[in-house]
Amino acid sequence: MAKLKTQYFCQNCGAQYSQWHGQCKTCGEWNTLVEEIVEKSTKSVVAKSKSSIINIIEVETNEEPRIKTPSEELDRVLGGGIVLGSVTLIGGEPGIGKSTLLLQLALKMKKKILYVSGEESASQIKMRADRLAEVKNPNCFLFTETNVEKILHEAKKLMPDFMIIDSIQTLQSQLIESSPGTVSQIRECSNEIIKFAKENNIPVFLVGHITKDGQIAGPKVLEHMVDVVLNFDGDRNHLFRLLRANKNRFGSTSEIGIYEMISQGLKEIKNPSEILITKKSEELSGNSVAVTLEGNRPMLLEIQALVSTAVYGTPQRSSTGFDSKRLNMLLAVLEKRAGFQLGAKDVFLNITGGIKTDDPALDLAVVASILSSNEDIAISEHFCFAGEIGLSGEIRPIAQAEQRITEAEKLGYEKIFISNLNKLPKKKFGIKIEEISKIEDFVELLF
Repeated sequence: MAKLKTQYFCQNCGAQYSQWHGQCKTCGEWNTLVEEIVEKSTKSVVAKSKSSIINIIEVETNEEPRIKTPSEELDRVLGGGIVLGSVTLIGGEPGIGKSTLLLQLALKMKKKILYVSGEESASQIKMRADRLAEVKNPNCFLFTETNVEKILHEAKKLMPDFMIIDSIQTLQSQLIESSPGTVSQIRECSNEIIKFAKENNIPVFLVGHITKDGQIAGPKVLEHMVDVVLNFDGDRNHLFRLLRANKNRFGSTSEIGIYEMISQGLKEIKNPSEILITKKSEELSGNSVAVTLEGNRPMLLEIQALVSTAVYGTPQRSSTGFDSKRLNMLLAVLEKRAGFQLGAKDVFLNITGGIKTDDPALDLAVVASILSSNEDIAISEHFCFAGEIGLSGEIRPIAQAEQRITEAEKLGYEKIFISNLNKLPKKKFGIKIEEISKIEDFVELLF
């Protein structure tokens, strides 16, 4: 027997080495190199190239045709629909709803769909489909298989309009003698699927597992190979899920889609601001409304703060959905520039609905909530805030202020606090705009 050819692959970044090293020289991680068999079939096939060299001036440009999906949120994130022949990778935490989203898509689209699962049996998928679907698609076909050669063979016979593979980490190729999920298997299987998609003009969705630090598992080159990389995130203990594009060859990466997890599956949220703002019978201290921006989409979020005397020796600083380091910075600015003694008090901050955001325009609403709780004075439910706070206590301008003001006006708010440095168009808004320059002025206007 011929000696098997093996190589060492980094399980973190996919780098290849001829011998074992303790540390990967590419990504710097320790003990990530694993030996894998890489000897492929000895048959060599020389294919004739169908393409030829062409001058860029002679290239004809055509608008990429897109398949509209039943989900407006998914269409928005993809840039207007699914492009023919594209390969989309969707990743997220276990149980977040990746398979649910794609199965709903398969059951509601009026196309011939091939749903390939390496993780569930056909009966398990059917049970989930009975719970999810309102509209049955008579052209939705299931195939429970992990061998990529068999999958592509059946796909060529069926020739679907759209294909879903759940998940790429469960597939294996007969050409590589290593376990499913390893770097070499993921790379080989992905190559074969991408080649199939491009040759037959069939869009493919791949589900990918993620590592403990939130990155899509497998070689980083996988993300470079596909056309679109989507990330499905959110807190499993909350209802809302956010779909973001980390890479998109056919559209913007700044759009997001918002879904709500209910017993019948994932429901689209057309106007998230109305759901994220709690309707209260009475005004309470420590609550304020921030006008934030997720991609190009303005949203209103409710910020809750609780300031109380520290029971233990060291004051606690805790935040949910907001950067705790930024919270400490804002507290320092309040103490230094506005004269509020918060050093000996506990401060707890929460963004309702389980939403996490890093928009700096939340600063003004966070400070308003903290001051409201500290003074025990309620802020009017008709006020909203959008502004970044600098270390010297100045209120800095924010991006796309006009869109934020329009969203607040649409939802019936009467006054919005923003920076006086924002350049606004010379037109009348149906909401009063309170322009401020410093944190000291803000405190006087608020109370």
